[in-house]
Amino acid sequence: MMSIPIISDIDAARTSILQRTPLDEDQHTAEKVATIVRDVRQRGDAALREWTQQLDGVTLERFAVPAERMAAAAASLPPDLRAALHLAATELERFHRHQVRNTWVDVNVEGLLGQMIVPLNQVGIYVPGGTAPLPSSLLHAAIPARVAGVSELIVCSPPQRDSGQPADLILATAHIVGVQHVFALGGAQAIAAMAYGTASIPRVDKIVGPGNQFVTMAKKLVFGTVGIESLAGPTETLIIADASANPRYVAADLLAQAEHIQASAILLTPSSTLARAVQAEVERQLAALPTTSAHNAAEAVTQRGGIVLVDNLEQAFDLSNAYGPEHLCLLIDNPWDYVGRVRNAGGIFLGERSFEVLGDYVAGPSHIMPTDGTARYASPVNVDDFRKVISLIGLNQTALERIGPAAARLADAEGLFAHAAAVRARLAE
Repeated sequence: MMSIPIISDIDAARTSILQRTPLDEDQHTAEKVATIVRDVRQRGDAALREWTQQLDGVTLERFAVPAERMAAAAASLPPDLRAALHLAATELERFHRHQVRNTWVDVNVEGLLGQMIVPLNQVGIYVPGGTAPLPSSLLHAAIPARVAGVSELIVCSPPQRDSGQPADLILATAHIVGVQHVFALGGAQAIAAMAYGTASIPRVDKIVGPGNQFVTMAKKLVFGTVGIESLAGPTETLIIADASANPRYVAADLLAQAEHIQASAILLTPSSTLARAVQAEVERQLAALPTTSAHNAAEAVTQRGGIVLVDNLEQAFDLSNAYGPEHLCLLIDNPWDYVGRVRNAGGIFLGERSFEVLGDYVAGPSHIMPTDGTARYASPVNVDDFRKVISLIGLNQTALERIGPAAARLADAEGLFAHAAAVRARLAE
């Protein structure tokens, strides 16, 4: 079995595994997505039924899932799984309540200035369910939205061929987090339905949630009509480890992300001893994985992964910042000493007991994090994704006399003379 390569040439690493290859936008897929989005916008529910039949092999008369079906799915969960979902929801809510910003107003002799923090009215959440249902994605989008005060959550998830409904695990999770509106819709047609609205599907203000290439292309097309949180790419993890790290843990953490389709898993270490030990562990642990996970993980670590031997930890952090990973895992002595060196990452995982899989499910922060280097400017999904700021301006004559002449002068400089006249009309009084 092929194992993860060890790369000692830093320049070679920069141009290979540390240099993302843009995913080609298949023209045929792009045209099909555009056709679906346009058709749903024009024909609404009729288009949704046709595309669902064609792409999912399911004939649906209604898309909405009855509340009693969601309640029944939750009631049928094994007790330990139900408890795990409740725990995850509790931890996510506890974390995101710390992010809440409040409306503020500054009042003085010139009047007042401030800002109102207002939640979005309706948010659409897309939950993948084709290859495997992902209840964690629903939790990690719905909980911060609920904390933000969103009035209505609309969830779309693909119908299963045997039931014509989203997976029971998705329905159960929706019931647990208090989502009232779940629709059996997947793919680009679901994104279009939420963006434009149909007779059955409410139009939303923003769409969040990961998905396949069809979903991502559709989100790109409808952006502007609605907000989106990101264009999610394949997951990625970068581990910085020193000689103190346990090679078994390092290998396990690399493979945990590598089992996702098209994932990237990279280790930066100054220890050649650790590198060889991790390489051997990766091969051993790959052999123990189920077939599908082993196939995906082997493809990821051999084609988009690797172990890079760096001169020192400082060089490792420089390379990491240039790469901007979704997940940055620090399996080093005293990781807190290095946190200040991190400039670009979706999330930082500090130490061997604070590993990335805990963040996938129950740690607290949303696992919907920036990928493909967008950590240079983007953040994980958080409460602010579901709220907006409205500025408050309430000035009086005292303020007008102090700042009005400057406003008029700037308007003159821009050639906007009606603007300047509006100021001088008040000053003349």
